[in-house]
Amino acid sequence: MAGTPDVSVVVAVYNTMPYLTECLNSLVGQSIGLDRLEIVAVDDGSTDDSGRELDRFAEKYPDTVKVIHQENSGGPAAPSNRALDVASGRFVYFIGSDDYLGEEALERMVTCADEHGSDVVVGKMVGTNGRYVHQALYRKNDPDVSLYDSALPFTLANTKLFRRDLVEQHKLRFPEDMPVGSDQPFTIEACVRARKISVVADYTCYYAVKRGDASNITYRANHLARLHCVSEIMKHAAGLIEAGPRRDAVFQRHFTWELAKLIQEDFPSLDGETRREVCAGIARLADEYFTEPIRDALDVKRRVRIGLAQRGAVDELVRAIADETEHGAPPLLLEDGRAFVRYPGFRDGGLDLPDRLFEIIGESVPRQLAGGTALVAADWEQDGERMAVSLAVRVPVTGDTGSAVLRLAGKAMPKSADKPGARRLPVGTELPAPAGELTREETADGTATVLRARVPVQPSRAKLGVRVYLDVAGSTYEIPVPTRGLPLPLARRWRERIPYRISANANPKGRLVITTAPLWEPSHGVGKRLRQMMSRVKRKLTR
Repeated sequence: MAGTPDVSVVVAVYNTMPYLTECLNSLVGQSIGLDRLEIVAVDDGSTDDSGRELDRFAEKYPDTVKVIHQENSGGPAAPSNRALDVASGRFVYFIGSDDYLGEEALERMVTCADEHGSDVVVGKMVGTNGRYVHQALYRKNDPDVSLYDSALPFTLANTKLFRRDLVEQHKLRFPEDMPVGSDQPFTIEACVRARKISVVADYTCYYAVKRGDASNITYRANHLARLHCVSEIMKHAAGLIEAGPRRDAVFQRHFTWELAKLIQEDFPSLDGETRREVCAGIARLADEYFTEPIRDALDVKRRVRIGLAQRGAVDELVRAIADETEHGAPPLLLEDGRAFVRYPGFRDGGLDLPDRLFEIIGESVPRQLAGGTALVAADWEQDGERMAVSLAVRVPVTGDTGSAVLRLAGKAMPKSADKPGARRLPVGTELPAPAGELTREETADGTATVLRARVPVQPSRAKLGVRVYLDVAGSTYEIPVPTRGLPLPLARRWRERIPYRISANANPKGRLVITTAPLWEPSHGVGKRLRQMMSRVKRKLTR
């Protein structure tokens, strides 16, 4: 290689065959060209064929690929630091040895850095094989993004292009005592100290692979190891960013992801001592960093779980997680224009947790509403030519339910509706009038309200969905009514002059639909002729 390469790619390797081959092929095939590229791969004591595969590439590309073999260190930090010590490019880029790059990735990122004077360039990253990668940062190219008012805190992996002068000037290295998350202190400090951070969003630069056996190190670490690592990450970041809105912008990510993931569905299955240690660790971090702005920015489920952990309410936390896993989201309490989710611990005098912890703050709650709404009873009410459907619908809401109405709606819910079925209506949507007289009665266990209505049905050809409309925390929701296997009334014929058929069915999504249609069409004289024929038959039979 003649001269200084534009970019040194660092690859920390430990037992990643066969994924390693695709990773290395994606590097040597970069459009930037081998003459502008240096690959520094460190084999961290692999016991599979990874070391031999690295040597094969070094032999094939001797001017581009450098390989270092070392004893296993237990994580990617030490091999990455070793590679940094020998890297010589103007920029340095990090890639996981089970991942791969788009063909133009390095060329586009280096061009971006040179055009804008960027110290850090973030190329668009996607997940493969079910691996989740946060996408909000990649909505558009941006030559100058801030760590403090963008989605960058949710993209803190080191899979970025860094100006090597920045790295060496501030002696940036990876902490080697962290089995997971060791890239975050490096990335956070680089972004804090960078003069400019740019985003390349119009090309997929990086493909993050979730291995078929989920053996990526991130997926293998246990709860206490992850707790230790996030504690170290936050401690390091707190030393760089003073308390206030900027630090909150970064730490919102850690309460949303790393800490919240410690108290997910697998938490109740941990042994009692580990559960207590996890809660104690979260409490220490929450006492230090869980500010009101961060608290209010979280969704209510994460907020409550972190609040219970902070209070040391381990039993209530276990019950909150287990109940929601088994039965879905808890019911809501509507009170003075506010909405509260009734998780364990809500208004528990022994815990003395603030109501604000349980409040719906700006978020949409379709799952809470759709998951607990169900048909309780349905029947026909016929009075001569008049037909109505009598309905009783349970909604998982108590308190101020005066806004609740039932309606038969002919218009289908749009595809843009919230996935669980319920949807938050846009501000200014014209609301339907109540469909008939409505009564509201709280259930005996105080967890729901039953809406009862007699809804008139007009003779027409129509397919009408039964919907509940309800105001929650300043937003109006439209909620289709699922039948949940309840037996429905049999189809019925009504009216004499032009007979109609009315039926109640569950549509393919299990939601109640009322269908009306004439038994025959009166158009083009067919109905008249049919009635005349039936009249003649009747006269003959009565002679």
